[in-house]
Amino acid sequence: MSQTRHVPVMLQRCLDLLAPALQDPAHPEPVVVDCTLGLGGHSEALLAAFPTARLIALDRDKEALRLSGERLAPYGERATLVHAVYDELPEVLARLRVPRVQGVLFDLGVSSMQLDEADRGFAYAQDAPLDMRMDQTTGIGAAEVLNTYPPGELVRVLRQYGEEKQAKRIVSAIVREREREPFSNSARLVELIRDALPQAAKRTGGNPAKRTFQALRIEVNGELSVLEQAIPGAVGSLAAGGRIAVLSYQSLEDRLVKQVFAAGAANTAPPGLPVVPERYQPRLKLLTRGAELPTDEEVAENRRAAPARLRGAERIREEER
Repeated sequence: MSQTRHVPVMLQRCLDLLAPALQDPAHPEPVVVDCTLGLGGHSEALLAAFPTARLIALDRDKEALRLSGERLAPYGERATLVHAVYDELPEVLARLRVPRVQGVLFDLGVSSMQLDEADRGFAYAQDAPLDMRMDQTTGIGAAEVLNTYPPGELVRVLRQYGEEKQAKRIVSAIVREREREPFSNSARLVELIRDALPQAAKRTGGNPAKRTFQALRIEVNGELSVLEQAIPGAVGSLAAGGRIAVLSYQSLEDRLVKQVFAAGAANTAPPGLPVVPERYQPRLKLLTRGAELPTDEEVAENRRAAPARLRGAERIREEER
């Protein structure tokens, strides 16, 4: 598989957001964390743009680590690649004896490599085994979810993680079909969804299987529960003056990031205090007005950038320990 196809999303804007923290004279050898290494596009750009920075990069996918390891090899000891899920960041930093970092980047969602390799089962546009695990060494795949979850649980997954209005209709068809023959490949599921949906639902929002595939992927990888831990953990790892940038691709992720950033930027003092003590002051300053979107030019160049939403924040105060 060619690495040249992979175009990192909103790359320059991410670099610009993190630059003040990674070029601060107070930290001549800053540490920046790429929590979602993937094919290493963002990581390579960070190492090139900030020549004194040390990179720590995480990925749960061993194949991504192997490919990125080759790509980042010229940077030698400046790059430390770790097999870990991004909610494990505090533990990873403790193991590496790194107390605080100056920058953190998340590029959420499925990596280009996982989408482009048909046998991983992430893409609904080509037939493949229904796996969808980002770390293929652990957990259950999408086929097992489809074949074993009770109907009510499947409806919850499709509604909650796929925001699928036709969840009941789709699940009824899945339950009927899995009794006849268990699911193993994506094409059969795509066809079933097309047949199950009313005509009106098929006319909007692209491929009708998109929301179901998103829901299964989030369920298989525990993405939202991991993210709920990961964003506060990353904010807690930042030094004062450190910055975090998060790229998300669907509303559930973006909403979660927005909530964590908004809570960090809020004054938590009880009402009516004449002077607000330090511990109640905001910990974060928001760096983006709402979520920033990719430019039309970028979307034209890289269609996977289209749903991207970028939020950034700066740590303005560390907790008193």
